[in-house]
Amino acid sequence: MAERFGGKFSPQNAQTPSASFAGAKRTKIGGRANLLFFLPLPLAVRAFFVPPQAMVLYLAAFGLLILSAWLTREGLKAEEAWGARTIARRPAIPRKIFGAICTGLGLGLAGFAASGSASAAMFAGFGFALHLGAFGFDPLRDKGIEGVDAFQTDRVARAVDEAEKHLKSMSEAIASTGDKALMRRLEAFQSRARALFRQVEEDPRDLAAARRYLSVYLMGARDASLKYAAIAQRQPNPEARAEYEALLDDLEKNFATRTQAFLTDTHADLTVEIDVLRERLAREGLRLEE
Repeated sequence: MAERFGGKFSPQNAQTPSASFAGAKRTKIGGRANLLFFLPLPLAVRAFFVPPQAMVLYLAAFGLLILSAWLTREGLKAEEAWGARTIARRPAIPRKIFGAICTGLGLGLAGFAASGSASAAMFAGFGFALHLGAFGFDPLRDKGIEGVDAFQTDRVARAVDEAEKHLKSMSEAIASTGDKALMRRLEAFQSRARALFRQVEEDPRDLAAARRYLSVYLMGARDASLKYAAIAQRQPNPEARAEYEALLDDLEKNFATRTQAFLTDTHADLTVEIDVLRERLAREGLRLEE
């Protein structure tokens, strides 16, 4: 009689994938952004059926539109990362705006090659406006919390940026092994780590206590991921895989404990503030219930 496999490395025995999608939102980087890479293709084809001068213009227009597609997609990624965080600095490069400019220039060159300067100006203006209408502007301001000074906000933003780089390096290392079950396990840990990031962003006073988690621990986890990936790419090594999973288990427990401690401290601070408010109102002859 058939029996379901339920060994140590069975997918059923692994962390549930849903844990890595806690708080996830639908991405805006989809069909519209990817379609931009295909729309300029007719220009590349037409370039080989026109005189040399026009061919140069068409190929330049094709290159600008492909550059615009890439800038737009990267701009959408940066915007999503900015929107997902409580404290974040605006993207250093306004990629979507530059993408709109490249779209306008590309369509302008194509219009000039086809019909002259009048069409070029019209195509450039419409291309720039339609791109901004479809994809909008980049975030143009830093995002922080009211009552927190800019210095603290910037410190938290830099710390979280560095921590996200460590998580990205871990994902790239494990993805290179082709182990989808382990990748899901890593995503579950990363979800737990990002919960700590969000807590620090909501209360920057926690940064000092969380700094070793955001730097030392994640840097060590990144190095371990790179070393395991190097071993797994040479040949499968169940013992090394088990040790790496045990490391992720320990890290996840530590991050969860630290996050819960921050939440408990925040609740205690709120209780103290409420008690102080009650005493003050009582001295003034009022009651909070009223």
